[in-house]
Amino acid sequence: MNLFRISWRNLTDRPLSSFLSGLLMTFGITIISLLLLLNKQLDDQFRRNIKGIDMVLGAKGSPLQLILSSIYQIDSPTGNIPLEEAEKLTRNPMIKTAIPLSMGDNYRSFRIVGTNKKYLDHFGATVAQGRLFQQDLDVVIGPRVAQVAGLKLGDTFSGSHGLDAEGEVHADTKYKVVGILNQTNTVTDQLILTPVSSVWAIHEHHDDEHHDGDAHEAGEEHDEAPREITSMLIKFRNPLGMMLARGINSNSKLQAALPNIEINRLFSLLGVGVETLRGLAIVIMLISGISVFVSLYNSLKERRYEMALMLSMGATRMQLFGMLLLEGLVLALLGFVLGIVLSRVGLWLFSSSVSSEYHYNLAAFGILPEEWLLLSVAILIGLLAAALPALGVYRMNISRTLAED
Repeated sequence: MNLFRISWRNLTDRPLSSFLSGLLMTFGITIISLLLLLNKQLDDQFRRNIKGIDMVLGAKGSPLQLILSSIYQIDSPTGNIPLEEAEKLTRNPMIKTAIPLSMGDNYRSFRIVGTNKKYLDHFGATVAQGRLFQQDLDVVIGPRVAQVAGLKLGDTFSGSHGLDAEGEVHADTKYKVVGILNQTNTVTDQLILTPVSSVWAIHEHHDDEHHDGDAHEAGEEHDEAPREITSMLIKFRNPLGMMLARGINSNSKLQAALPNIEINRLFSLLGVGVETLRGLAIVIMLISGISVFVSLYNSLKERRYEMALMLSMGATRMQLFGMLLLEGLVLALLGFVLGIVLSRVGLWLFSSSVSSEYHYNLAAFGILPEEWLLLSVAILIGLLAAALPALGVYRMNISRTLAED
């Protein structure tokens, strides 16, 4: 007797109830699996990029916005700060490194960031082709920029003002690609990096075009504006450096934001929604278990004569019990496989959306350790739901059942 074939036939004989049970199981597993994948991908991206950055120094405003714009390049900066004042604050002996960042332009929505070699060293980015930037308007680009924007060594391009691809183009000044970076799976993969002086040169030229005419007409000479940057990424020599943040926020016009605190706060806010969705998915899985139970209970009532006949022909009650358990197991396994597949489709769609907007790639489709636990839970629900009605096999009176039908 092929129990699996009989179980499968029993399921296909009740397509509507089997479909409903399998759909609920699939839906619950899809939600939980997708939440696990997104949580893992986002946590990896956030933790990987934040590593080794103890404080961000920038303009007054939202500390989370300062962190998101300066470290993850996914928000607008809070403003500019005087370079001289920032350097004065970072001369403190508790500060090990201070990396300047100057932002404000983009090319085809990829951000152009003025910085220095320390920024590349911090993220472990090395030049795969060409060389590092050495003078104004030299740029090195991340591999994703090269792939999507189609840039290669020796190419020149003009940046657009602002962080939106629709900004005004600085058509009279062109950057030159002198290097392409290795992939690091960090924020550098999607950036165009140039010396800080390049950003100053571009914007001074842009400002001169707009203001020189008026100045000459008025017979005035305008003084050179003080140098400004967007922010500084700071690493402390030891944990005592954390005390600097409070002093900077209290006694200066600048803002000091601590990445670990802000990101933990962000994840705690997101965690409420994630836990709610996860709880909803677990409830859906439990409902699918109830659906399997009702389906098999009704099926057992309808097939009492058939099962009594099988028992009279030599089948054992253990075999019939196993056959019903197999039906619950098959529904659980089908729900798990389809749920895992659909969660990957959902992750791919989400990653495509995020990639076009922020250029982050979240599409990692491997099976997570937590998903094997999810498989165990699905199997347990399927078996328990099938076992309760299947116990009726042991209470069946063969002769009475055959006589009644």
